[in-house]
Amino acid sequence: MRKRVEKYFKEKVDKVDSGIEEEPSKTADDYQCSGNLELDFTELCKVLGVKKIPSVKMKQSKSVMDSQMTTWSSEPCLEIELDNEDHDSVKAVKISGWKVDEMILQVLSRILPSLSNFQCLHMWRVGLTDCTFASLRNTVSLCSNLRKVVLDGSPLPEQSYHLLIGEDSMLTDLSLRNSRIGEEGARLIGSALSTVHAANKNLLSLNLAFNSIGDAGANHIAQGLRLNRSLLCLSLSYNQIGDDGAACLAEVLGPFALTHEEIVERRKLLIKGEQSMIQPSLVSLADSHEQPLSVRSSSSLDRLNKSAKNTTKKKDNPKKEEKPAPGQAAKKEDPKVAKKDDKVPRSQAGKIGGKDKNLPVSEQEGTFVCQTVEVVETVIPLLDPGIVHTGGKVIHPGNTCLTSLNLSGNKLTEQSLKLFLSSLESQGESGLLRLSLNRNRFPSDCDSFLKIQEIMSLKDPLNKNNTGQVEDEHGEPKTTSAA
Repeated sequence: MRKRVEKYFKEKVDKVDSGIEEEPSKTADDYQCSGNLELDFTELCKVLGVKKIPSVKMKQSKSVMDSQMTTWSSEPCLEIELDNEDHDSVKAVKISGWKVDEMILQVLSRILPSLSNFQCLHMWRVGLTDCTFASLRNTVSLCSNLRKVVLDGSPLPEQSYHLLIGEDSMLTDLSLRNSRIGEEGARLIGSALSTVHAANKNLLSLNLAFNSIGDAGANHIAQGLRLNRSLLCLSLSYNQIGDDGAACLAEVLGPFALTHEEIVERRKLLIKGEQSMIQPSLVSLADSHEQPLSVRSSSSLDRLNKSAKNTTKKKDNPKKEEKPAPGQAAKKEDPKVAKKDDKVPRSQAGKIGGKDKNLPVSEQEGTFVCQTVEVVETVIPLLDPGIVHTGGKVIHPGNTCLTSLNLSGNKLTEQSLKLFLSSLESQGESGLLRLSLNRNRFPSDCDSFLKIQEIMSLKDPLNKNNTGQVEDEHGEPKTTSAA
């Protein structure tokens, strides 16, 4: 035994002296991604010992990446879209029709966060499990520029899709079509959209078509819309929703009474707001007594700098000289900036709300809309200036930020239409720009539906010259030539 040990160490020393000692086996953590997805994917698959490495293909045409995939891939592959001809500028990755296991997800978790221009992940029927979904969610959170995720045809036993749209999520576009989402999944998604204490602030488009949400699930989604002020487009088409669920959705679009919990939270916010207004005034007063000379000199410097940059604002300079503190001068400029940005989101929302399946049109537009929504969202929904007290209740003006709602292919009757008509009339020119109600259980010539069509045709920027909405079989807007 001793001789064998001595022989082993002797051979090891000889290998070290001769420089032929074997290198330690590499792991995925040791691999340094180059930014070239095709190269990195192949090399990492080899490192992890993937037996059959999926191929990487370039996108052939724009329609291939944007269209909903309806056929299985003959061979496992990653389809990628480049922002330009540079192979290091991958903008989108599409996987469809083959099962993505933990090993492939481990490879993607190393590659995707390293792509500086990666904006869209499209996965269709990839056989996700709760375990692989958890890994995918972590990868999504690490991709700093990823804004659009499509997980169509991906049912999960625990229905934990809501983890993709938490309060800290940066996604602006999420599609979960045909994923067998039921009441529980809808409840979790509704809570992720908003609660009394928290709300998602970035998601602009949510597609939940072809699921099994039903009336109870629609009620949960409506609860999430009460205090959410970021979502612009929502599709609930083909979800077995009847009049009860539709009534909940219609209610939140118009004036509704705050619950006891919401009233209590509103009072807390009002008290906190009053305290925050008192404290800064005391601080500024103390500063003005302690350093009057430095304040005057700095304010005059501010005036000179502003006059040098803006010669057209000479009339405002005398007023600015009288300000006691430079900090207050800076604060007075903020409302002007907010007013300029305030004009953008409504027009931008109108463009996007008219055609939700193209949202966001590009990463630049998606980021722009997201930023403007954050600028405008200075008023907390529970502190909306339109809130009134009447009949012993606190009435909220309703959600007027949602611009597109698709309820096609459900079980709505004329009873639901009357509620939607009332909400639309209360919204006036704001609120919904598009409401899809095709293929429900009411006659197309009923009075309520005709009135809704008339209102929406006047509000929808895509149908200014049409007498009614023209849509495809799924309730999405369809472009047609004028008759």
